[in-house]
Amino acid sequence: MTKEIINTPNAPAPIGPYNQAVLCGDMLFISGQVAFTPGTSDLVMDDIAAETHRVMQNLEAILTAASMHFHNVVKTTIFLSDMSLFVQVNEVYAKYFEATPQSGQMAYPARETVAVKGLPRNVNVEISMIAAR
Repeated sequence: MTKEIINTPNAPAPIGPYNQAVLCGDMLFISGQVAFTPGTSDLVMDDIAAETHRVMQNLEAILTAASMHFHNVVKTTIFLSDMSLFVQVNEVYAKYFEATPQSGQMAYPARETVAVKGLPRNVNVEISMIAAR
């Protein structure tokens, strides 16, 4: 099975020894994304909603670079700095997924959400994804 590295200038460059995503066969594994503005070291930290939108936009840019979209996402992991942010993050996160035309059901992926002691650059939310063609 071949492994293809996915990197796009439309999402933040990695800040360590990893890639934005790896495509292996029909599966795309996206590294955890935080609220960096692409092409800069600026973080969007105005509020948790804006921060979550930036994270989801970064994930969308990586999905697009791999010719995928949120309907391809089968699994996500959400890391929060505090579980009190859960409801607000959920509200933003849910807006990026659509109902499937066949069933009319929301195409939400499987997911876990955990609170952690700390995240890179003291952000409040980090999200990773797995998508499939």
